[in-house]
Amino acid sequence: MPHPGTTTNKTVLHKYGNLEQNGMVMCEYIWIDGTGEGVRSKCRTLDFEPTAPKDCPIWNFDGSSTYQAEGSNSDMYLHPVAIFRDPFRKDPNKLVLCEVFKYNKKPAETNNRHTCNEVMDRAKDSKPWFGIEQEYTLLDYDGHPFGWPKNGFPGPQGPYYCGVGANKVYGRDIVEAHYKACMYAGINISGCNAEVMPAQWEFQVGPCEGISMGDHLWVARYLLHRVAEDFGVVVTLDPKPIEGDWNGAGAHCNYSTKQMREAGGIKYMEEAIEKLSKHHVRHIKAYDPKEGKDNERRLTGFHETSSIHDFSAGVANRGASIRIPRQVSEEGCGYLEDRRPSSNCDPYSVTEVLVRTTVLE
Repeated sequence: MPHPGTTTNKTVLHKYGNLEQNGMVMCEYIWIDGTGEGVRSKCRTLDFEPTAPKDCPIWNFDGSSTYQAEGSNSDMYLHPVAIFRDPFRKDPNKLVLCEVFKYNKKPAETNNRHTCNEVMDRAKDSKPWFGIEQEYTLLDYDGHPFGWPKNGFPGPQGPYYCGVGANKVYGRDIVEAHYKACMYAGINISGCNAEVMPAQWEFQVGPCEGISMGDHLWVARYLLHRVAEDFGVVVTLDPKPIEGDWNGAGAHCNYSTKQMREAGGIKYMEEAIEKLSKHHVRHIKAYDPKEGKDNERRLTGFHETSSIHDFSAGVANRGASIRIPRQVSEEGCGYLEDRRPSSNCDPYSVTEVLVRTTVLE
């Protein structure tokens, strides 16, 4: 449970939420910090309701407090790139996703959206679609998995995946609240389920075309952290939060181009897999913020993963790098699933390298 004094009674807040705003709009600016994993945000008031990112002014923040600048030259710039409804403050208030730029107007080191957008623009005729399955783990304030015995472990994995019942799933209220918050915001969320390890869950975002995949997933992550905050629970995207005989957490990426989705598309999937097999190391480096170090703990060849050292592909094989769903194999068109990205990956990096390898090179 949270440390005493760190939580407040949320029902008291509700009466303030209904107060008139007198034509003013609260815009929460969201960005990725210098770790490449954390999300930060701060709010500003506008005297009109923005309907597009270009309506929102460029803003700044102290990069020395977000691992992005030195104190002697700390100003960083927030460039709005996507806008969503705010499910916490509700209409007309907005969530504003931003790219980060340095004092010299160049993208910050963790601004992977900038190059991803250039790649998606070059590949727009291929109409790349993505869907990412975001796994995560709920923790108590003390870092212990939510719902686990404090002096032991729950029973072995088996009954928890898509489980039902108080002895099988922990934290469903958080999952349900997050799902509705995403729908309200305009996130293209397509599902959720309890995962193999107790206190571990997954939500899916997509299909999204091009740059919108990263935009929607990053805002969905922000919403997840904010919802969990209201419940006094912590969310971790660590790819292997519990060592031992427990599943890790990934962000499997479902991917297709227009050619793959049309009749006979399996041919183009096989060509893409052949290209992917030649660039395994490049993809592993792009699939977690530490260029493979985080994924090394997860991609062991066990617990429904492939080995980080080997590339493999197969139909309905959850132990392969690339899985072709059985239905796709039978129908001869559809999409492939790259199971290598870690739960804490940057979706901009993942989608960019997939398109570079399979479309542009």
